[in-house]
Amino acid sequence: MKQLTIAGQTVPAIGIGTWHMGDQPAQRSAEIAAIQAGIAAGARVIDTAEMYGAGRAESLVGEALANERREDLFLISKVLPENASRQKMAVSLDASLQRLRTDYLDLYLYHWRGNVSLAETVTALQQLQTTGKIRAWGISNFDQADLNELCSLPGGNQAAANEDLYHLGSRGLEYDVLPWQRAHQLPLIAYSPIAQGDVWGHHLTTNAIVQQVAAAHHATVYQVLLAWVIRQPQILAIPQTSSIAHMQQNIAAGALTLTAEELAQLDQAFPAPTTKQPLDTL
Repeated sequence: MKQLTIAGQTVPAIGIGTWHMGDQPAQRSAEIAAIQAGIAAGARVIDTAEMYGAGRAESLVGEALANERREDLFLISKVLPENASRQKMAVSLDASLQRLRTDYLDLYLYHWRGNVSLAETVTALQQLQTTGKIRAWGISNFDQADLNELCSLPGGNQAAANEDLYHLGSRGLEYDVLPWQRAHQLPLIAYSPIAQGDVWGHHLTTNAIVQQVAAAHHATVYQVLLAWVIRQPQILAIPQTSSIAHMQQNIAAGALTLTAEELAQLDQAFPAPTTKQPLDTL
C-alpha cells in the first residue's frame, strides 16, 4: 500500500473525499456507510470543507467517525476565502470542529484565494496552529505564482500541503506546479482524481488503453486512474463515492502499481502539457 508523509504523519496515499456529500438527505445513510467502509478498508485521511453542503458534509463526517479513535484518523477541512481573515477564521474553525465532533484538525486548508490578503490569512493560520486546534495548515487551488507569493511571506514555508485538481485528463499541474512542489518538498493533495466519475468529457474510462491496463491487473478503470495519480511520491488522492463497493475498490487501488510501459502508454493517450496551462479549478 503506497504511503506518503504529510504534516509529519505517514498516511496511505488514497484517502476519502467528501465533496458533494451531504447535499441530498436521502443519501445520508449511504454516505455515512461508505465513509465507514473506507476507514475499515484502511483509509486514514478524510478531506472535507465548510463549503461542502454548507457544512452538511462536515456534520456527516462527524457522525460517520463518531465511534472511531480520533488518533487513528487524519482529518482535513478548509476555510472559505470570505472567512480567511484574522477576525473570522477562528469562528469559522470552531464551527467546523463542532460539526466534525472533534477538538482539532490535522490539517486546515485555505480553500482558494479571495479578497483577504495572503499575509493576513497566513498569520491567522499560524495563530490557530499555536492554539492546538489545528496541527498543521496548508493551501488549496494555488498555482505557481500563488506558491511563490506564499513562500515570500513570513512563515509561508510552513505550509504542509497544496490541494489541487489533478487526474489523467487534467495534467496542467505537471508543467510548473508539481515540479515546484517537488523542489520545495510540498505534498500535493489531488482532488477529483477520477474526474468525478469521468463525467467531465475526458472519456477516461472508455479509453482503450485505460481499459487494457485495467484488464491486465484485474482491476477497475477507476483503480487504474487512482494508481496513475499516486504513481509519484508525496501525492495523496482523495476520491469521493457514496458506494461501499466503490469505496473499498478506491482504497484497494493504493496497492496497485503500474509498469513503466503502462505509464508510457497512458502518457501517449493523455499527453502531459508542453506549455503552461491555466490552473484547472472547480
